Amino acid sequence: MKKQTLKNLAFSLAALVLLWLLWIVAALIVQNGYVLPSFVDAFKSMGRLLADAAFWRAFGNTLLRTVVAFLVSALLGAALAVLASLKGGVRAFFAPVISVLRTVPTMAIILLLLIWTTPRIAPVVVTLLVLMPAFYAATLASLDDVKARFGELPKAFKVPLSRTVFKMYLPLAAPSILAQSGSILSMGLKITVSGEVLANTFQSLGGLMQEAKMFVDMPRLMALTLLCIVLGFLLEGLAFLICKLIVRWRT
Repeated sequence: MKKQTLKNLAFSLAALVLLWLLWIVAALIVQNGYVLPSFVDAFKSMGRLLADAAFWRAFGNTLLRTVVAFLVSALLGAALAVLASLKGGVRAFFAPVISVLRTVPTMAIILLLLIWTTPRIAPVVVTLLVLMPAFYAATLASLDDVKARFGELPKAFKVPLSRTVFKMYLPLAAPSILAQSGSILSMGLKITVSGEVLANTFQSLGGLMQEAKMFVDMPRLMALTLLCIVLGFLLEGLAFLICKLIVRWRT
């Protein structure tokens, strides 16, 4: 298992090195910092960002929006999935709603939310609307799998429904749900930043990107993009570790 993990890590590092080399080569070919900044310029701009208190305020605001939207989406999606798993009518009712939320354009939602709310709130709501269907689908699939394998046991022993759900179905489905939470969290960061860019949210990573774009500061824009990518990796890795710890604690 450890050998496989190290092997996967080596392949991931090789991919990152390849992307870095492609960036260097492309910058040398383009020779235009307004189109594609060099790695050195982007790295210098990243250093200036990390030393700027305004960046850390923006970082904290974006992270807070992402976490709030993630937690609310997880609770709401899981609750609706439990109801849908127990009642076929509820599942049929939510099926078109979830389909609409999955297919509606993110930009259209943000534009509507900017009319109804504020640039600070709109990114949170749009992230929630995108993540909730993902949590709903992940939880429902996990619960269906658990019910298919163990659904006859509570019936045979006449276990109350509430005890079956909270003591059997959810605990057994939890590892599968948690395993997908990392990718959903990193996706939430991407949606939040995109919403902040479109809403031009003040003191946010998306707002800083919009500002860099307005002033055609490509090294700064690239540095912000790289920092968002690193943050996404860190959040996904943190969620993975928490998942492992929870599964190990339960066993």
